[in-house]
Amino acid sequence: MNVEQNCRHCQKKLSNRVLDLGYAPPSNAYRTADDLFKPETTLPLRLLICNSCWLLQTEDFTRAEILFDKGYAYFSSTSKSWLAHATRYCEMIVHRLGLDQSSQIVEIASNDGYLLQNFVARNIPCLGVEPTQSTSAVARTKGIPVEEEFFGLDLAHTLVQRGSEADLIIGNNVYAHVPDINDFTAGMAVLLKPEGVITLEFPHLLNLLKFSQFDTVYHEHYSYLSLTTVQRIFSSHGLRVFDCEQIETHGGSLRIFGCFENASHATNASVAKILDDEADFQLTNVDTYGQLQSDAEKIKNDLLMFLIAERNAGRRVAVFGAAAKGNTLMNYAGIGPDLISFVCDSAEAKQNKFCPGSHIPIVPPSELAVRQVDTVIVFAWNILPELTKVISGLVTRSVRIVTAIPEIKVCGLN
Repeated sequence: MNVEQNCRHCQKKLSNRVLDLGYAPPSNAYRTADDLFKPETTLPLRLLICNSCWLLQTEDFTRAEILFDKGYAYFSSTSKSWLAHATRYCEMIVHRLGLDQSSQIVEIASNDGYLLQNFVARNIPCLGVEPTQSTSAVARTKGIPVEEEFFGLDLAHTLVQRGSEADLIIGNNVYAHVPDINDFTAGMAVLLKPEGVITLEFPHLLNLLKFSQFDTVYHEHYSYLSLTTVQRIFSSHGLRVFDCEQIETHGGSLRIFGCFENASHATNASVAKILDDEADFQLTNVDTYGQLQSDAEKIKNDLLMFLIAERNAGRRVAVFGAAAKGNTLMNYAGIGPDLISFVCDSAEAKQNKFCPGSHIPIVPPSELAVRQVDTVIVFAWNILPELTKVISGLVTRSVRIVTAIPEIKVCGLN
């Protein structure tokens, strides 16, 4: 099918649509009670693959300023496992790069200060770049200076003029969220010191395809990244990937280490290893992406049949964690309050609101002990062990825990 859109990186005309999830609202556009009486914007949610640079990307229908507004409700610090991940990263990178009070760190998409607070505790100068008002306000309470803007080439030049050139640029789960990936990368190249290092973390495209993780597709995720493609993007801006780690976050991610082409950092064998893994999986073959749509349809149908069977059997179903993943899946499947009674979430910014599209009410986790349920679905499968522990401390009777990706899996708490 012909699609009138150019690739975000190489600008080649895109003609290969590999996933169509219908129409959905932005995954983090949670609704208030008053909003339920107002029209709700839904947008096509589709993926296209570039057969030149192999960047998998959403079809453009909205702007970042709309998706990441002042009411953006994702706060990184609500996840204990993510906080622990941030602490481990800080300890590793401080030791590896010899960072101290003379260093300058810049984190792009610093959110609520979940990561930079570790550097503040070590008296290492740092700066957060975070466009969302709600999260940047929380970061400032932790003593973190924040530039409340979207990052790109213009802001990079401004920061350099202020003397904020970076020894380390950090971008955790932001590279996939930028509509202009070339401008973003060019900005990092401007801001980086000659021997500086960039670390980026992003979900690995190989795992999305291998484990049918289509629920990680939403409008805020503009790109779905492989090392093959990221290496090409970096190279076009005079940057080089010199190391790469496979990490467990978000269902399997990559952490890449980048520098200037002529910097002294030696290229690790891990880079070639992961590139070989991607080649073996044939990520540069359009046919590899052909299974994604049918996998999504099967998962959707299986979940619907499971929920209908639960309702017919008189069992009450709730969700733990108002995750964007869950919103993608519920909206694709057309699930509403008739099949799922409520959603529990520990983020106060989401509580007493309603999931976008499905309009399922979101309540504090304490409600799980009050409202008797038989089955709890965890859509945030990437932190299942953490959430299972929380659920076990709340429920007063035996319940079943269910995940839906890559297939329906039912288990008890013990």
